[in-house]
Amino acid sequence: MKAPCACVVALAEHGLVPSVQAARMTYAASPEALHGAVAAGLPGAGSVILGSSEDTAHLLASIVAAAADGGGSGSGSGSIEACARTAVQELRSTLSPVPGVGHPLHRERDPRAEALLAYAESLGVRGPHTRALAAVVDVVPEIYGRRLALNVSGAIPAVLLDAGFLPRAMKGIPLIGRTMSLVAHLLEEQVAPIGFALADAAEKEVDYSGPAPS
Repeated sequence: MKAPCACVVALAEHGLVPSVQAARMTYAASPEALHGAVAAGLPGAGSVILGSSEDTAHLLASIVAAAADGGGSGSGSGSIEACARTAVQELRSTLSPVPGVGHPLHRERDPRAEALLAYAESLGVRGPHTRALAAVVDVVPEIYGRRLALNVSGAIPAVLLDAGFLPRAMKGIPLIGRTMSLVAHLLEEQVAPIGFALADAAEKEVDYSGPAPS
């Protein structure tokens, strides 16, 4: 269970992202309901933040399944590398992003992803899904025309799938990690509150854009 636990820790803290701000502002308004504040933050774990782990899991699982099936009809090759190339080409043909690569902050390398993969390998957790992930990263520059660094949302599902988790379980791992961080933020909110300050800052930063008053 060490590798899955490492995946949870990798996703636990994400700064003052929307889910954290929602939880802190909810707690500021209703400090008697810690559980309610945690619940207010969890819907913010969606497709933009945290959700790409689930998308990557389905991509990697499909690549491994296609390779096991001989590459699928008409592919001409059953290697993981060939199937990864086909999968990425299909994404490019529909102008879809490749899940698991690219990050606005970690443009060159994501140290979280590298550390997680190295730790999993030290535990003996390295299999076809990790290989599929490496193959995807390798073909992205050729097919998309630019290099995109592997991110932690790519490493996590590769490790979990090789550890025996099902793709449909991927949504749960980020939720567990985010719940941990929300509780930590709310414990801090109890002694160093910023919930109302966050609301005040938003009020000052956002200008009215509706129709002019008559």
